[in-house]
Amino acid sequence: MERICRLLNEALAPYQAELGTPDSLGSRQLTLYDEHGVAILQRGVCARQLAEQQLLIDLVDGLHRDVQIVEGRLQPCVIAALQHQRQMHGTFA
Repeated sequence: MERICRLLNEALAPYQAELGTPDSLGSRQLTLYDEHGVAILQRGVCARQLAEQQLLIDLVDGLHRDVQIVEGRLQPCVIAALQHQRQMHGTFA
């Protein structure tokens, strides 16, 4: 798990990721801290998301998007509009 934390921290820099202890199903609480040590995002992640490369990539992509929303750099309605546009053009993301 230390390797996964290191990968998350590299992918999410300058933010620091911390994984909590696993629950009975192996899920963990992921907390993202800003440069001042303030928790800005928390998300429950299942063991599979941390074990499978594509799911880990999807997790990091989602965290990047969520950080942009938290920081006010991206509005959720913009995401919905982009997804709708992709569906209209036959490409799904």
